[in-house]
Amino acid sequence: MRYSDDLIEEIRLKNDIIDVIGGYVQLKRKGSSYFGLCPFHNEKTPSFSVSPSKQMYYCFGCGAGGNVFTFLMEYENFTFPEAVKSLAERAGVKLPDLEYSKEEKRKADQRSRLLQINKEAAKYYYVLLRDHKGCQGLEYLKKRGLSDETIQRFGLGYSDKFGGGLYKFLKQRGYPDEDLRESGLFNSDERHGMYDKFWNRVIFPIMDVNNKVIGFGGRVMGDGKPKYLNSPETKIFDKSRNLYGLNSARLSRKKNLIICEGYMDVISMHQAGFNHAVASLGTALTSPQASLLKRYTDEVLIIYDSDEAGTKAALRAIPLLKEVGLSTKVVNLKPHKDPDEFIKSEGSKAFEARLEKAENSFLFEVRMAERDYDMNDPQGKTDFLHYVAGRLLNFEDEIERNNYIESVARVYHIELATLSKLVGKLALKGAGIIKTEKPKSGIHSDREKESGTDKAQKLMLTWITSYPDIMEQITDYISPDDFTTDLYHKVAVMIFEQYHEGEINPARLLSRFDDSDETRKVTALFNAVIPLNSDAEKMQALSDVICNMKEHSINYRSSRLDPTDMQGLQEVMRDKKALEQWKENGIRLHISFD
Repeated sequence: MRYSDDLIEEIRLKNDIIDVIGGYVQLKRKGSSYFGLCPFHNEKTPSFSVSPSKQMYYCFGCGAGGNVFTFLMEYENFTFPEAVKSLAERAGVKLPDLEYSKEEKRKADQRSRLLQINKEAAKYYYVLLRDHKGCQGLEYLKKRGLSDETIQRFGLGYSDKFGGGLYKFLKQRGYPDEDLRESGLFNSDERHGMYDKFWNRVIFPIMDVNNKVIGFGGRVMGDGKPKYLNSPETKIFDKSRNLYGLNSARLSRKKNLIICEGYMDVISMHQAGFNHAVASLGTALTSPQASLLKRYTDEVLIIYDSDEAGTKAALRAIPLLKEVGLSTKVVNLKPHKDPDEFIKSEGSKAFEARLEKAENSFLFEVRMAERDYDMNDPQGKTDFLHYVAGRLLNFEDEIERNNYIESVARVYHIELATLSKLVGKLALKGAGIIKTEKPKSGIHSDREKESGTDKAQKLMLTWITSYPDIMEQITDYISPDDFTTDLYHKVAVMIFEQYHEGEINPARLLSRFDDSDETRKVTALFNAVIPLNSDAEKMQALSDVICNMKEHSINYRSSRLDPTDMQGLQEVMRDKKALEQWKENGIRLHISFD
């Protein structure tokens, strides 16, 4: 179900991106673009740019970017249809009634049936918890300190020991086996037929942000394995794109959100008054989950178990959260293992105090890295400080970098001038570009270092969209097949198609990407920094990029070439000869970058 591409483009063209974003962000013109403070992360120096020519926005700080539809989706937490509707009303465009294709109607109907099945299942589990069959489950929840109100609020339930009750219940309500199988709530085999997936477990309904039940988690009673069992992936449940408790936490008036590990952690915190807690669903935090958090807050407190596994999970989560522009802090729970245990032992006030003392995530990473060095040995301490200095180079904002240099110097009793000098020395040597050896702790740099090839392909896409007239000449040298990275190739195909149709339109191209993470990445491709002034410098750089891309493309194709493919071999040999001539004689470009 989707409006036509032509209608979407009409709506986009009638909503100038400067006018729309200017209603939310104070913009000031600087050259050919407009700049302001990014609305998607905290910053003091404007790094949020809006291009009237490209009809796109991009933040050089957090990487947020897209077209006018994307902005409303990110800022207002709209779905794409909601963004289209809002901008259509703004522009006075009447939207037609959407018609389903047969396939779209089939998918929509199936989704509706699966949601209804999950709703019925949640009711069944909830009622069973209060039946004599569910006394073991209710006793467990009571021993964990949960009130009747909390049990009701989270819709907690129970699945009985015999494993066939839910199947019988839903069959009596007329649901066919095909739909029940798709729900993920049942297993099947030749001997037993279909039977309940969850049995002898306390049940935790998993809801999306609209309070619809999309899956379940179950905690076994006794010593059975696995201890926790989750619904499998279904047409309505993707655990990597949902967070337990977010349906309630998003309504909290707190300034941040808490990310923790499990169902009981979330429930215990909500019961204690900390209703801004959520949890990933049995897996490590994912990029889509980080993006989902960003829709509702600018700051995340990480509260994972205080053991080694919890520490490693926090170290993995920090760069994912930073990547989407979230400020992050880590809460120390020691000597307690998890939030549930802490609150039961010390109470809500003590827990609140721990939240207030949450450690800056960068300083936490540094402290964890310290464990990999012998700080009592002069050489070990020297190596550690060189590593930290390399990490400090990742802060692009000078004020922010200086603040962290000051903090590290204070914590590790180093002269501020000495540490600043070391950071400056490493910067001059290009340490921010050279790969820094990663410590055993598993800490990753804030930004993945781009390969020369990736950077060349990205620069080419930026050049094409910034100076569309260059396409007339560069098509003599490169094609979409010379973009070897999957996403870059996909975008290049679209741009070359637009060129042959008569107009390169990056903002229209973005409307073809539904995934927010992918939209960010594509927008970044059109906003690479080109730190060159004169046309001569740009011409030389463009020639170098063409040669770099072609050389990599030839090597890429050669490594995958079937020895029997004579035509492919001839094409590679022809391209190699052409590349040698370009390198010897230079690429003949006559381009104006005005």
